Amino acid sequence: MHAQSSPKAYVVTEIEVINQEAQNAYIPKVVEVIKSTGGAYLARGGKTVALEADAPKRVTIVVYDSLEKAQASRNSPAWAALSAERSKAIKTRSYVTEGLAN
Repeated sequence: MHAQSSPKAYVVTEIEVINQEAQNAYIPKVVEVIKSTGGAYLARGGKTVALEADAPKRVTIVVYDSLEKAQASRNSPAWAALSAERSKAIKTRSYVTEGLAN
């Protein structure tokens, strides 16, 4: 008998760049925050093609071990510290969804 593990959580962020120079400075900082809080990129800025409706300009997908860990990352002081810089660089729509339980 195997213990059922918590499902992984996937943070999907739709991105529109509003200031390329500011985004270039922001990216390494947010990547470090995501890694340091347990996230790993599955997709980051690759080609996005619409299947229904309009596709966002850019998309990232980050996986965490659980929904709680994803939420903790987004509620962390390190994430909050990037808020002003993020708002100068990009507009986002972001959400987290649980994957299937193992």
